[in-house]
Amino acid sequence: MQGSAPRAAHDPTAPRPLAARPPARPLSGEARMPGDKSISHRALMFGALAVGTTDITGLLEGEDVLRTAAAMRALGAEVENRGGGNWRVAGRGIGGLVEPADVLDMGNSGTAARLLCGLLAGHPIFAVMTGDASLRKRPMKRVTEPLSATGARFATRAGGRLPLAVEGAADPLPLDYLVPVPSAQVKSACLLAGLCARGVTRIVEREATRDHTENMLRHFGATVGVSVEGAGRVIELTGQPELVAAPVVVPGDPSSAAFPAVAALLVPGSEVTLRGVGMNPLRAGLFATLAEMGADITRLNERVEGGEPVADLLVRASALRAIDVPADRAPSMIDEYPILAVAAAAATGTTRMRGLKELRVKESDRLAATAALLEANGIRFAIEGDDLIVHGVGGPPPGGGLVVTNMDHRIAMSALVLGLASRAPVVADDAAFIETSFPGFSELVNRLAGEAALAAP
Repeated sequence: MQGSAPRAAHDPTAPRPLAARPPARPLSGEARMPGDKSISHRALMFGALAVGTTDITGLLEGEDVLRTAAAMRALGAEVENRGGGNWRVAGRGIGGLVEPADVLDMGNSGTAARLLCGLLAGHPIFAVMTGDASLRKRPMKRVTEPLSATGARFATRAGGRLPLAVEGAADPLPLDYLVPVPSAQVKSACLLAGLCARGVTRIVEREATRDHTENMLRHFGATVGVSVEGAGRVIELTGQPELVAAPVVVPGDPSSAAFPAVAALLVPGSEVTLRGVGMNPLRAGLFATLAEMGADITRLNERVEGGEPVADLLVRASALRAIDVPADRAPSMIDEYPILAVAAAAATGTTRMRGLKELRVKESDRLAATAALLEANGIRFAIEGDDLIVHGVGGPPPGGGLVVTNMDHRIAMSALVLGLASRAPVVADDAAFIETSFPGFSELVNRLAGEAALAAP
C-alpha cells in the first residue's frame, strides 16, 4: 500500500513497532545463535550445484535464506526441510540448473540476489529476479558489470536496480577481475560464474574479505588456489569441476551474535554465554574491536566445524573505552557498525570509525541510518567524509527516541539493544524485518532479561 493510507490491523505487511526498555535485572543465561546467514545461502547454492545429496545442519531459517531455498527449487534442485535446521539438497551438477517457470523473488536479501546473478550467468537459461521495496533500491551493477564479461547478458532498471533479467552464457568465459572495492558478494558471484567456465577464473581483491565461498568450494571438491598479495589476495578457481555433495554444519552467525553480546556488555551485571559462534578471522572484526575497547569476552571450547572456526563466547558486562577503528578492518565487520555505534555511545571518550563508504549501499544507507538512530536518542556524533565519530557518555546513553528502520533488520536490532542500555526506552518503528536474519530475536532477549524488555509500545 502506498503513501499514508491506513492498513488493516491484520495486514501482514503493516509495520510492527517494538519498544525496548532497560530490564530490571542483568541479562543472564545462555543462547545458541541462529545459523550463519552467509554460509546458509552458500550451502544451499553449492548443494544445488553438486552431484549427489547434501545434508545441511543448523541452516538459518530466516526469510532471506528461505528465499534462496525457494530459488534453488525453482532452478531444479530438490530442497527438503527435514526440521530443526536440518535440510537436504539433491543437486543437479555444474551446468545442470533449469530455467525457472516464474520470477525469482529474493525478498530482502542482497546476498542471495548478487550471488544468484553469478550462478545464473554460467547457465544457458533465462531468468528474472526481483525483491522487496528495499532490495529494489539496491544497486546490482557491481556484479552485473563484471559478470557480463562471461558472455551473460543483463537488463535492469535505471541505476542497475531490480527487477533484473539475465540470459546466461551457453559457453561462459573465465574472468580475470580486480574487485574495485572490498566485497565478498562480488567476489563470490564471479567465482560462482567461473564454475561453469572452461579455464581458470582469477579474482584479485585489494583487501581480504570473508572467505566462506572459497572454503565451501574446497569442501565440495573444487580446486581453489589463494595467494596473499599485500593486504589482499588472489583467488584462482579451476572451472568445470565436478562438485560432490558433502555435509555442511552451519556455525552460529557472528553478525547475529553481535547484538546479544553488546547488550550483555552494556546492561550492568550481565553475564551471557553465546554457543557455537563462527569465529572466521575475516568475520570477527567486531569482537577484536570490542576487546580493544575493554570488553570482557572469553572464547571457550574453540573448535573447527565444516572448515570454519567456532567457539562459545562468555560475555560479561564491561566499562568500554573509545578507540580509533581503522578502515582496513571494515571488510571483517561491515555489517556490525550500527551495533558498534551503540557500544561507542556508552563508552568513555570519542570513537572514530574510519572508511565506511560501503555502509551507504547496504539494505539502507546504513551510515545515514546509524546517524539518525544516534540523533533520535540524544547521542552526539559527526560524519566526516566516510568516517563516523561517536561521542560516548561513559554510561547509559539518553535514549527515548523513535528510530526509523527503513526495512533494515540490523538498524532495528541496534535500536532495541540501545533501548536495553539507555536511560529511557527506545522504539523501532518496524521490527518485522528482524526475522530475515534473526528469527526469535525478541524472545531470546526477553528470556535473557527474565522479563518482557522488548514489547509492543
